[in-house]
Amino acid sequence: MTIYLDAVWVLNLLLDLMLLMLTQALSRVYTPKRRLVIGAIVASLIVPATIYYPSAFLNTVYGKLLYSILIILVTFQFTTIRLFLKQLLLFYFVTFSIGGGLFAAHYLLQNPVALSVNGILTFSSGLGDPVSWIFIIIGFPIAFWFTKSRMDKHVVDKIRYDQIYDVTLQIKGIRFSTTGYVDSGNQLVDPLTKKPVIICDESFLQQWFQEDDWIKLKGAFENFDIEKIPVSWERYVQIVPFHGVEGKSNFLFALKPEELSIRYGEQKIIATKLLVGIQFSTLTKDQSYHCLLHPQIIKLATIHSA
Repeated sequence: MTIYLDAVWVLNLLLDLMLLMLTQALSRVYTPKRRLVIGAIVASLIVPATIYYPSAFLNTVYGKLLYSILIILVTFQFTTIRLFLKQLLLFYFVTFSIGGGLFAAHYLLQNPVALSVNGILTFSSGLGDPVSWIFIIIGFPIAFWFTKSRMDKHVVDKIRYDQIYDVTLQIKGIRFSTTGYVDSGNQLVDPLTKKPVIICDESFLQQWFQEDDWIKLKGAFENFDIEKIPVSWERYVQIVPFHGVEGKSNFLFALKPEELSIRYGEQKIIATKLLVGIQFSTLTKDQSYHCLLHPQIIKLATIHSA
C-alpha cells in the first residue's frame, strides 16, 4: 500500500489544531491564532518521525512526554508552573477523550487506528482513513461547540454577583477606569447586533466628552432628535430599543467602545463585542460603582493572566 505522507500529515495537522483550540477553550487563556497554528505544525511533525524513525527516542513514553511539553510551550505563553501543568493535563485529557471517540468510530466500522498523545494516526488507506476526515468535518466542530458552550455556562454560573470589580473602558483610543457591578438582572442585548449592553452613568462617561458635546448629546436623547448628536460622536453612538419592566417600549443611547477590561481576581477579562448604554444620571447615591456589567460579557470575553 502506498502512503501519501502529505495527506496523512494534513489530516493530523487539522486534528492537532482542533485539539489545541479545545485545550485553549477549556483553559480560558488567551493565545494568538498564529501560536495555535505553529503549535499544531510542531505537533503534526510526529507523523513523519513515526513513519521514518519508528525506533527513535521520540516514540518512547518519555519522548512523547517531552514532545507534549514542547507543544504546550510553543502554543501557550509560559506564565506560571501551575498554569502550564493545567494546560498540559488538559491537552492530554482532550487528546484521549477525542481520540477515544474516534477509536470507537473506527472500531464500529472495523477500521484500524493508532492513537498518540501528539496526534492520531490511521492506516486503512494511503490518504488517511475516511472516518478521520468525516470526524474533522462534522464530529469535532460539534464536540468543540458543545464543550465550549458548557464551559461558558459554567464560568457564568460562577460569577460572584455581589462583588464590585475594577473596570477600564476604552473609547476613541482613550482609557478611563472606574468600578463596576455585575448585575444578574441586566439581560439587555441590542436586538440588531446581539451585543450585550452595559450601563455607565454620566459622571464616568463625561470624561470622554467636551462639555458642549455632552449637553448636545443629552438634548438629543431627551428630545429624541438624532440630528443634535455631535458630529464627532455620530459614528460612536447607537440607538438601542428595549422593553422596560412595565412592558413599555423605550430606547437607549449607547456608545461603541473599542475595549472593556475587568479585573476578575487574578485574571483580566477583555471584551470587545459590547455596547455601553448611557445613563444620564448617577447609578447609585453613594457612588460605589459607575457601571452595571452584563453577565454575558464573561462568556464573550477573552481571559488573560493578570
